Amino acid sequence: MDFLVIDDDKTFRDATCLLIDTEGHYAEAASTGEMALTEIKDGKFDAVLLDLNLGNASGLDVLDAMIKRQPNLPVIIFTAQGSVQNAVEAMRRGAADFLEKPFTREQFHLVLARVQRFLHLNQNIERLEREVEDSNAQSPGVLLDSSTPLMKEVMDTLARAAKTPASILLLGESGTGKSVLARAVHQQSHLANKPFVTVSCPSLSRELLESELFGHVKGAFTGALRDHWGKVKAAAGGTLFLDEIGDLPIEIQPKLLRLLQEREYERVGENVIRQADVRIIAATSHDLKTRVAHGTFREDLFFRLNVITAEMPPLRQRQADLMSFAGHFFEHFAALCGRRLDGFSEPASAAIRAYSWPGNLREMRNAIERAVIMAKANQINLEDLPAELRNQPAAAANGSNGAPQVGSLVSIEQLEEAHLRKVLERTPNLAKAAEVLGIDQATLYRKRKKIGLE
Repeated sequence: MDFLVIDDDKTFRDATCLLIDTEGHYAEAASTGEMALTEIKDGKFDAVLLDLNLGNASGLDVLDAMIKRQPNLPVIIFTAQGSVQNAVEAMRRGAADFLEKPFTREQFHLVLARVQRFLHLNQNIERLEREVEDSNAQSPGVLLDSSTPLMKEVMDTLARAAKTPASILLLGESGTGKSVLARAVHQQSHLANKPFVTVSCPSLSRELLESELFGHVKGAFTGALRDHWGKVKAAAGGTLFLDEIGDLPIEIQPKLLRLLQEREYERVGENVIRQADVRIIAATSHDLKTRVAHGTFREDLFFRLNVITAEMPPLRQRQADLMSFAGHFFEHFAALCGRRLDGFSEPASAAIRAYSWPGNLREMRNAIERAVIMAKANQINLEDLPAELRNQPAAAANGSNGAPQVGSLVSIEQLEEAHLRKVLERTPNLAKAAEVLGIDQATLYRKRKKIGLE
């Protein structure tokens, strides 16, 4: 935790900061209320220790100003013996707790434990608010439930792995819902009431990403004006989700490997070895084996991550789920925009089923949002959908079944799947189907399993 200690007595101020440091936390000091209010404006402290008597200034006035600026910042009041009445007044005004001067290490521990419970409660409230907000747009129950055998196999694997401490690697194209899946694994695990913290590996430079992940100490690099705890610390006891880990810089990979193997890490610019209590879930849209072969991803890190692996199938392999997902996004955005619409017209539904969805769930979400906004009639028609869906020949030609045709703007994989299904329907057995297709039965078996036909 990061503390700000406010006291005009330098001896007491320094002694308190030293106690906080020896307990494994971080402390900065301020001698006046004005300095303190300047320090807290960036929201960089977890708690404040405030003396009620700041020379000629009133600590109660400083308390009022702090609570006005940051209502959720816990403030612990220092009060001298015989001033308990003032402490009670401070509590009435919003202070979280108080310590009577002089205090012992044990008394500090009791107050510290109460503050940690207070912060943990606030974090849980914020987490629940975020989850409610996220679930409105992409409910894991809706997006992960599936009638396709491929997806059922993925969910079965992860359901068994969720309650173990094993690292999990999620593979799949961009937009397939890997982050939704990671959160669902966390929620089904024994860590469900602990933090779920995300680090986006491609989002920052190497230096900033290392600091974001492991933290840094003051002066570690230009701009490091104070100590900083990273996402590993923030995820303590819970799950650390490393999104797009295939883009993790090669220089940071040995440190991540150490975190996975030894459960140890060091902040940037510090030689203190710290213990990490986190469960790692990683995701990538890249082929990590290819990156290992090219020397951009460590082989030992790949093997360490690859304990439990699950691959999210793209939307083009989840044909039976398309209208369910489209309906979910439709209901969400219709409610959000205050539109009363009666779903999709038949041509619009055919276009949704025929389209290959290269951007997967992310693309579908955006397409349905646009359609809800642009709809002119009492339902979503073909002309309300994005140009990519409107202009595909299959949308007009396929009718209600949406089956891909030769010359449609669909992938070869989709055409192959449609052809396999038709041949299997029209042949009496696998041997005859394999003969018609010009492949052996083992190959046909693998292809049937891939498209969800058992």
